[in-house]
Formats: sequence, C-alpha cells, structure tokens
Amino acid sequence: MAQLKKIAINTGGGDAPGLNAVIRAIVVSALNKGYEVFGIRDGYNGLLKPEDYPEGGLIPMTRRTVRGITHLGGTILGTTNKGNPAKYPTMGPDGKMYEKDRTDELVEAFRKNGIEALVALGGDGSLGIANTLAEKGLRVVGVPKTIDNDLDKTVATFGFDTAVSFATECLDRLHSTAESHCRVMVVEVMGRYAGWIALNSGVSGNADAILLPEIPYDINKVAAALKERPKRGKNYCIVVVAEGAKPVGGSASVIGKEIGRAEKLGGAGDRVAKELEPLVGKECRTVVLGHLLRGGSPTTFDRLISLRFGAAAVRALEEGRSGVMVALDPPTVRYVPLAEATSRMKTVPPDCDTIKTARDLGICLGD
Repeated sequence: MAQLKKIAINTGGGDAPGLNAVIRAIVVSALNKGYEVFGIRDGYNGLLKPEDYPEGGLIPMTRRTVRGITHLGGTILGTTNKGNPAKYPTMGPDGKMYEKDRTDELVEAFRKNGIEALVALGGDGSLGIANTLAEKGLRVVGVPKTIDNDLDKTVATFGFDTAVSFATECLDRLHSTAESHCRVMVVEVMGRYAGWIALNSGVSGNADAILLPEIPYDINKVAAALKERPKRGKNYCIVVVAEGAKPVGGSASVIGKEIGRAEKLGGAGDRVAKELEPLVGKECRTVVLGHLLRGGSPTTFDRLISLRFGAAAVRALEEGRSGVMVALDPPTVRYVPLAEATSRMKTVPPDCDTIKTARDLGICLGD
C-alpha cells in the first residue's frame, strides 16, 4: 500500500467519556509519523453537508488543537446519531422524509479532499458504517466506543467503565434516601439491548433486584423477592432496570423511531415502578440516570484504553491494515475484522460469573 499522507478522524453515534483522549492519541501519534490529520465535524456531516459549516466541515488537527483534552468529556469534533450515510434522512419531492444511501457520495468526498484513510470512533452502528466504507475501498480503522459495552470481539469499550462508576455512585447515594423514607427506588440506566451497565453497577451498588434485557422478568417474582427484605431487617429496596429490560412475554419500552435512527428506548423504570407499588405495598420512586451516564471526565481506566486505542489505530494504518477494529485483549491491543466486530451484539451471557455472583448474593434477576 502507498505511504499515507493525509488521514481523518470522526466520532459518530452517542458521545462517551474518552472520545477526546482517543482523538488526542490519534493526532499526536499521526503527526509524529509525518501524517496530516483532519477532524470531520459531526459524524460525517462535515463532508456530506459542508454548506452547514462556514468555517469548514474539516478541521485541521494540530498539537495545539488537542492540547489538554484527555480529561474532557464529550468530543471536540461533535457527533450525531441522525447522520447514517447508508440511511441518510432526506426529504423527497413529495415533502416526506425517506432514507437515502449516500455512501458512494461519501467515499467520493474523501477522495476529493485528498483523505486517504479514516479512523472511525463509534459503537456498533458507527462501525457498521465504517465497515461499509472499507468494503467500498476506503482505508478504515475502527475504535470501539460505547458506554453500553455491547461491541463484540473486545473485552471492553471505552466509556463503559466511566458510566458504570457513575451509576454505582448514584446507587450509593440512593441507599440513604431510600432508607430514610422506607421506599423502593427504581433506577433506570442506559445500555439499550445489553445489560452490562445495569448488571455491573447493580452488583457493585448492592441492588436488591437487577432487571436485564437478557433475562425477561416476572414482576410478581420481583415483588415477592422485595417483600422478603423487611424480614431480614431491611426496610427499603433498590431496583436497577436496564432501559431494554422486558417482562416475560413482553417487549422493551420503545418510545419512538425516526428516519435514519435506531429505536428510542425509555420508560422501563416507570413501568416497573408502577407495577411494583401495589404488589409490595411501598412507595416506589423512579430515577432515570439517562444521559448523565454519558457525561463527565473519563475514569483512569477509560483514559488509558482510549489513549492505547488511539495510538494502536495509527499503528494499524502504518502497517497497511484496513477494515479492522482495535480491540482490548489484555494485556495487549489487537486487531479484529470490522465485519466480525459488528456482526452481532455482545450481550450479557446468562451464565457469566457476574450473573452467578448476583444470584449467590441473593439479588433478584426477575426469573
């Protein structure tokens, strides 16, 4: 492969702590190897809708640009979950919105701007797009970003540890107020159709029940378990609910679906609280952590793997690789095909050790 001269970075999908650390590692590593580096604004919109950016949809990335951003949450490049180039929201002549495939147009935009390779930071949706671009001839390396930890072929994604740490801190705080009022506190956390955040924070935060997408729950069994707590001297309960949790024979709480976007989930916690209250005879309050899990500074663990992922992505390009994702495989970082990493969602195995630990500790999983 020809020696690279000009590469680009983009951040797509939901934001996650650690994005800026990855950006810094890519930029500094690439500049040290003699590459020019550009950041694409708001996913791929900087190339697909350049007219929206009077200052330019591509940002020249220098050492000054990324100085002091490792600890910052969010992304200095901006992101979007509405700009999938394979299903781009487009208004038709009849005034209605439809999905248009603009991937060929996007690859051409890379070529017109002289960009020879892309480092794509994203979750399963964003890296699925990256894989499509690689199949169309663009040199692409993916970096696994999602607080949901649902990307396959990597032990962890950056952003997950920060989200779990914050959720656990929130649960710690809720114990005291729940005990003061003898209440049931139902805490809804993000994660979409994977229960990693709910499980890890629930076990770490001493929850009494954890409801996951992977284990459909029977509300009567949850109520029965909670009613046993007063007999053991505990007058309150903490219930952690993943946003994708579903009852036996039911479905997750989907509140909407827009053109070019994934399903929007919400209301799982409220549903559980309303059904539990008459069954347990206690006041049930709902706390939705939502986007609080996405914000703030990354933990040390997330900062370190972000920096490692960014540097490894540049090494992958230097080695001539394309169509791969950097993956954490302790104690090292390796490369896996994007097609494999995005072929299936990594969900919580019902027989994993953390599930067994939860059961051994007497935590109700709803089954």
